[in-house]
Amino acid sequence: MSIGNKLKIVICGKSGLVGSKLEELFNANHNELIGLKVRENTSVESIAQQLESSDIIINLSGTTILARWSDNYKKKLYSSRIDTTKKLVDAMEICKEKPKLFLSASAVGIYASNVSHDDNSKNFADDFLSLLCQDWEAEALRAEDFGVRVAIMRFGVIYAKEGGAMQKMLPPFKMGVGGRLGSGEQMVSWIHIDDLLRAIEFIMKTPEIRGSLNFTTPYPLSNNEQTKILGKVLNRPSFFCVPAFLVKLIFGEGAHVVLDSKEAYPTKLLEHGFKFHYEKFEDALKSIV
Repeated sequence: MSIGNKLKIVICGKSGLVGSKLEELFNANHNELIGLKVRENTSVESIAQQLESSDIIINLSGTTILARWSDNYKKKLYSSRIDTTKKLVDAMEICKEKPKLFLSASAVGIYASNVSHDDNSKNFADDFLSLLCQDWEAEALRAEDFGVRVAIMRFGVIYAKEGGAMQKMLPPFKMGVGGRLGSGEQMVSWIHIDDLLRAIEFIMKTPEIRGSLNFTTPYPLSNNEQTKILGKVLNRPSFFCVPAFLVKLIFGEGAHVVLDSKEAYPTKLLEHGFKFHYEKFEDALKSIV
């Protein structure tokens, strides 16, 4: 696939941070871009009409994960990812001219805590988030059965000026009340939005890449280290602490997202020659604030 030629690209879930940035990128390159909304009553046949003859499908569907997980919200988290992805893959299967590449989101939350993981790790957690990611990936990988190249993007925490995790982290630090979450010992696997976009372009241009990939910098760091760097760059105190019990009180089961240690490395991207612009958190932070 030549990135220089005009491509037909379909994005499911382009209203979020990653989708909106991809829209800017692909429009700047004069590609044909289609934003696809898949609702509960959207038929597979109508989806297939929009996917027909597309070069690339990018699946970013999913209700935001950083929230309080009530039973009803967990159902939304699941259906917005798994049910949507199932419809997408079913629609691809009935297309006469199938896409060449299917990029589908997932998360490093799939992995077990407190151990390191490369892209090939099968050491998964057994909590709700991990099981959600496992089912999500399994649905996406079905597209391989009818010849579509599938790349699973296991996102770490995404940092950007325009939103994402940094939008929630910066205000307390700027007010002088920033600090660690819980013990602060949990490892944070992260990526700058610019590197995330570049990694997607890299996969588009590299047909040998398929399967699961960690979209994370080669240098994860602990929440304690992250907190100190935030304080240093912003020149603000960073000695406060949000106790784990308070995080759990606010987010319930969703507290796993910020309290669990996730240490993932982008082995596959590096082995294929991808170069990160922002490997270290301090450099990434300076570009954002």
